[in-house]
Amino acid sequence: MSHSDQTSPLAARKSAALRGTARVPGDKSISHRALILGALAVGETRITGLLEGEDVLNTGKAMRALGARVERTGDCAWSVHGVGVAGFAQPDAPLDFGNSGTGCRLAMGAVAGSPITATFDGDASLRSRPMRRIVDPLEQMGAKVVSSAEGGRLPLALAGARDPLPITYRTPVPSAQIKSAVLLAGLSAPGVTTVIEAEASRDHTELMLQHFGATLVTEPEGKLGRKISLTGQPELRGAPVVVPADPSSAAFPMVAGLVVPGSDIVLTDVMTNPLRTGLITTLREMGGAIEQSETRGDTGEPMAQFRIRGSQLRGVEVPAERAPSMIDEYLVLAVAAAFAEGTTIMRGLHELRVKESDRLEATAAMLRVNGVEVEIAGDDLIVVGKGHVPGGGLVATHMDHRIAMSALVMGLAADKPVTVDDTAFIATSFPDFVPMMRRLGGELG
Repeated sequence: MSHSDQTSPLAARKSAALRGTARVPGDKSISHRALILGALAVGETRITGLLEGEDVLNTGKAMRALGARVERTGDCAWSVHGVGVAGFAQPDAPLDFGNSGTGCRLAMGAVAGSPITATFDGDASLRSRPMRRIVDPLEQMGAKVVSSAEGGRLPLALAGARDPLPITYRTPVPSAQIKSAVLLAGLSAPGVTTVIEAEASRDHTELMLQHFGATLVTEPEGKLGRKISLTGQPELRGAPVVVPADPSSAAFPMVAGLVVPGSDIVLTDVMTNPLRTGLITTLREMGGAIEQSETRGDTGEPMAQFRIRGSQLRGVEVPAERAPSMIDEYLVLAVAAAFAEGTTIMRGLHELRVKESDRLEATAAMLRVNGVEVEIAGDDLIVVGKGHVPGGGLVATHMDHRIAMSALVMGLAADKPVTVDDTAFIATSFPDFVPMMRRLGGELG
């Protein structure tokens, strides 16, 4: 597996004001999709700004194992020569996705439309995570699970459909991964494959499919939902992809800039897709000084520069319908809430229970061990902010990169140092996190 058996603990301590300009890594969601769609296209796809973390690199290795030519051409620059829709070759060995649920689940959808059998595997964390809700619709389309671990978990061997069927599928929960897997499988099916969401999830796959030449129609469905219809068997053409900076990664220095008094930092080229900006909306409601400028778009995805300054935050209520637009950011939002004055209630966080770890419980434990009053009520997280965090705790990361980074952000402004038991997994999404935070003035070590 990609993760070392050696743990790497680290402490963060109260820092002077953070200063400077930084560009966080390329967006992980876009990076995965660029590699997969590049592999399914005909001709060359040139990618710039690719996130070169372990998760994305494992997706690149998997696409290479499936027959695409995937090469690094420079710093965060990659070239993919694809095999065309349904053109994947039988891999010689299991596809190891390490810690990446996104790469694994999207690749399952792509493989489901090819007449091959591939075994999907990953590290201990990924092996513990549910795959059944991904493969259920894929089996309706003609793919078949040949073997799997207990409960439909990894390692899982999936036989793609020789004659894929177009389906109409209602997602059981708002999930870009389920939607994307069905749409990627639907590329190989004749006719129209339709996904219906009661609540809209991230639309990166839809935007990028259109960028590569697919015909896709998106319509409103009810109050909050969407109906996405994809015309199957297109000839996708290689296309240039500029990967914007990841808003989920930007969340960590953004919150650090707000909670460390006197800070003034700038984050450049951050994606501002409206289905990814729930955290920014919430932080502004809490009184965070966040200025946005220089908006521009690449590959259908808008980007902007943000200036963040130290702020006195206040508690707010975050509605459940905002969850899909910030599901990965609740951990670091909980840190912001701990430094706020007053109570913050984050509603409807069930999806956090099926991530890399039970992130809801892990977030509460991270706060409690550092002296913050916190409660879980059903799927709601309630944080009682008192304007400061005592700190001094050792945080169990559960092999989860976001828990590690959130705890370190907390330590930069807490009264006493905050220590995490392992930082090795940070490399899966944000390899430069610790050096970048040090460059901005953060005391980590």
